[in-house]
Amino acid sequence: MSKVKYYYDSENLAYRRIQTKKRKKIGYIVLFLVSSLLFGVLSFVLLLNTPYFETPKDRLQAREIDNLKLRYAILNKKIDQIDEVMTNIEDRDNNLYRIYFNTSPIPDEERKAGFGDVNRYKELEGFTNSELVINTTKRVDVLSKQLVVQSKSLDEILKLAKAKSDLLAAIPAIQPVQNEKLKSMASGFGYRSDPFTKARKFHEGMDFTAKTGTPIFATGDGIIEKADNSLSGYGNHIEIRHGYGYKTLYAHLSKYKARAGQHVKRGDVIGYVGSTGRSEAPHLHYEVHKNGEPVNPLNFYYGNISAAEYIAISKIANQENQSLD
Repeated sequence: MSKVKYYYDSENLAYRRIQTKKRKKIGYIVLFLVSSLLFGVLSFVLLLNTPYFETPKDRLQAREIDNLKLRYAILNKKIDQIDEVMTNIEDRDNNLYRIYFNTSPIPDEERKAGFGDVNRYKELEGFTNSELVINTTKRVDVLSKQLVVQSKSLDEILKLAKAKSDLLAAIPAIQPVQNEKLKSMASGFGYRSDPFTKARKFHEGMDFTAKTGTPIFATGDGIIEKADNSLSGYGNHIEIRHGYGYKTLYAHLSKYKARAGQHVKRGDVIGYVGSTGRSEAPHLHYEVHKNGEPVNPLNFYYGNISAAEYIAISKIANQENQSLD
């Protein structure tokens, strides 16, 4: 039973009953219902954003997010390992390979260029885990750029290595005839007595005494440039162009086993010892030229003799005796 309310009427000096209009009652009811609804919606929203009220879909999504964070953490650890390996490769590239092949190191700025002030990851911004995704993506991009630069660098090193390998093969590094006992070297590089005029003149090569028909070997890789008797005094002779400024000459041959234009390898037999041309006895006259100038062949015999053998042959070569041509 609802309470009955009264008010005091001062004119009639009496209490009168308060009469509530139906419209006003309805208004109060509507206001109460609206307030209750708003309160309920607000409470529901607050509950949805608390861990105490989760739908199965929310829990599934939360697990997926946690799993994603874990995967990114694992990925970043792998990137750390790859980055460490990459740093070691770059260090060897700059401080070993490039120094060995006498080429400039690649600066760090060039290896990681293109990741400065420009924002390349704007489309990844605005999400809950944007910072994690952006940092990881950037690390992968930087590493990819480093791999591209390093790959190009190794291609360059490979070309340099091949060129150096070709250079080492081209250098005239062995004796042109077998000389196991080191007694067949008659005359060395320098001023010697001419066997015909007895005058002292410069001898531009080395003379190796040997029987006619003794094989003569190419002392380095190259191309036969001449195999004829066009040079006065040299008789039958061969000239090999090795490249890199090197050329060798083999004179007084009895016969050839190579022809002009032929590619030869170090150790290939190219002809045989003889005494053609201006020669006093069967021997091989051998010369080495670098950039057009004759050089001492003795300096190039590191390919097939020991240090002791080098000292022995050096003593013979440095004697100012008579040449054989």
